Amino acid sequence: MTIDRAQRIAFLRRWSRLMDSAYRVPGTSIRFGWDPIVGLVPGVGDVATASFAVTVLYHAYRLGVPGVVLIRMMLNALIDLAAGLVPMAGDLADIAWKSNSANLALLERHERPGVKPTSGDWAIVLFSIVLVGGALALVLTSAAMMIYTLFRPFV
Repeated sequence: MTIDRAQRIAFLRRWSRLMDSAYRVPGTSIRFGWDPIVGLVPGVGDVATASFAVTVLYHAYRLGVPGVVLIRMMLNALIDLAAGLVPMAGDLADIAWKSNSANLALLERHERPGVKPTSGDWAIVLFSIVLVGGALALVLTSAAMMIYTLFRPFV
């Protein structure tokens, strides 16, 4: 690992810890960071925390992480963003769903040249494609049925 690579990963590791696990709820093993705190600010918080996810993705791309792993990292960030859009419940979800730490772990596992994506990486991405494709097919089918029902000739 070159100095530049090591510096990038150390930088991302510090920020990931700040965003996901910098603090502990006294008397418990529950850890949280700035992600759920900043997420309390409507709209602005979600954009601010998503910007760190984009930073991790950018550095992962620059470090040569395989494409399927980048897609998996994007899925983690999108799940975090979608959960964060729900007031209060999204902030609680941010405590449980630590997408920054998950993405950092993926980056650290795959940033070395020649490291191939695992079958788990492929499975998660393919499952997500099937899930989104199925939801899209359901929406389009429902829309087509509604249009047909509205505009069919009266018998």
